Amino acid sequence: MTDIPTREWLLSDAPQTRAQARLGAIYQGWLTFRANKLAMFGLIILVLLLLMAIFAPWLAPKDPFAQDLAGRLKPPSAANWLGTDALGRDILSRLIYGSRITLFIVGTVALVAPVIGLFVGTVAGFAGGWVDQVLMRITDIFLAFPKLILALAFVAALGPGIGNAVLALAITSWPPYARLARAETLTIRNADYIAAARLQGAGPLRLLIGHVWPLCISSMIVRVALDMAGIILSAAGLGFLGLGAQPPMPEWGAMISDGRTYILDFWWVAAMPGMAIFIVSLAFNLLGDGLRDVLDPKGAKE
Repeated sequence: MTDIPTREWLLSDAPQTRAQARLGAIYQGWLTFRANKLAMFGLIILVLLLLMAIFAPWLAPKDPFAQDLAGRLKPPSAANWLGTDALGRDILSRLIYGSRITLFIVGTVALVAPVIGLFVGTVAGFAGGWVDQVLMRITDIFLAFPKLILALAFVAALGPGIGNAVLALAITSWPPYARLARAETLTIRNADYIAAARLQGAGPLRLLIGHVWPLCISSMIVRVALDMAGIILSAAGLGFLGLGAQPPMPEWGAMISDGRTYILDFWWVAAMPGMAIFIVSLAFNLLGDGLRDVLDPKGAKE
């Protein structure tokens, strides 16, 4: 490797080791992703969002909770770049701190819902029979209700709050992942390498974890990235209705709700958080399209 340029080593058609093959596949995927300018644009926006959330105390020009009734509903200016809300709070500072809530919601749901769906879908597809029927009928029941309506029902039962909102979104978001994982499992459960592993003494759990799950991961990642925009909109909807993050937390949906009364005369109060939701949702969609080109090239061509 020392005598061969790194790029040529990564792109070699005859890798010498397993590590070289894996690194080469990752590098080729990165080249494919980088060639998609829109996907790179979405990635840059999300990286900036992450940095904004991490360095919020240093980036926010003012205290997001500090009220100044004498300066309420001020338009965008040099003192307040995005204006102030009905309580005189700086909207830019609240948007910056609100990015933490958005990433918390997205990250938690992205960790919980796909794991539940992967487990349910692969068990149903691999076991078959009555297990498949029971698990898929439960999935159908969840899919029969609009996700936001079902989340509203859970939050109404659990009580308003950011934690309960995240839990409700996670509970209502897993069925599509279960369907996807089951479809993937049905295509590979009778494969020759599965039969060979079974003959070597591998049990059902080992077959699922070691052979089925790895082949479902790529499709799940693409689906998660494409679903993030919907999760953000659902969380914003719960916040708009007062069932998500509670005042004075700077959640973007709640900020839109606070500004709807003034939208005709003081448009910036609701427009600025709405624009933030739009930009982040668009970034996740662009990122998802790029990941689909990398991880599922056949599906992207179709």
